[in-house]
Amino acid sequence: MVKPSKKEILERARKIKMIIFDFDGVFTDNRVLVFEDGKEAVFCNRGDGHGLKLLKETGISILVLSTEANPVVNARCKKLNLRCVQACENKLKVLENEIQKFNLKADEIAYLGNDVNDLECLRAVGFAACVADAHSSVLKCCIYKTASKGGNGAVREFCDFIMEANNKKG
Repeated sequence: MVKPSKKEILERARKIKMIIFDFDGVFTDNRVLVFEDGKEAVFCNRGDGHGLKLLKETGISILVLSTEANPVVNARCKKLNLRCVQACENKLKVLENEIQKFNLKADEIAYLGNDVNDLECLRAVGFAACVADAHSSVLKCCIYKTASKGGNGAVREFCDFIMEANNKKG
């Protein structure tokens, strides 16, 4: 894949009407804390929440799409007032449904992912993005990579980038 120029990346960012985020490894640092009773916890970055709030105020739609079934995904999304589809076995099908439901084009959607289960969606959207510590196959197919690792402010960084590309304050 030929990487677009910085100018082309900014032009694509200006078309974005919806951003779909993976959860584990994007909102989190991909670690999980397992308690004796089997319950799990993850670490997220609080700054991401403020970036998402500001991004939503620009009118860009947000969806969190996760294969993870753990209730922590829904709990975090509920706190941030984000739409969420979790325990998703076919992310591409959900993406296609979102395109149809909101009458969007693929080039109006950005996807921020980190692992191989994001590849189909990353290849299907107009703006494929990943976190700094994404899997090597994901890094190869993305036009934008955050400087931050997942769970370390990468979501906020991406929100800020999209807002700046659209001349919005972040």
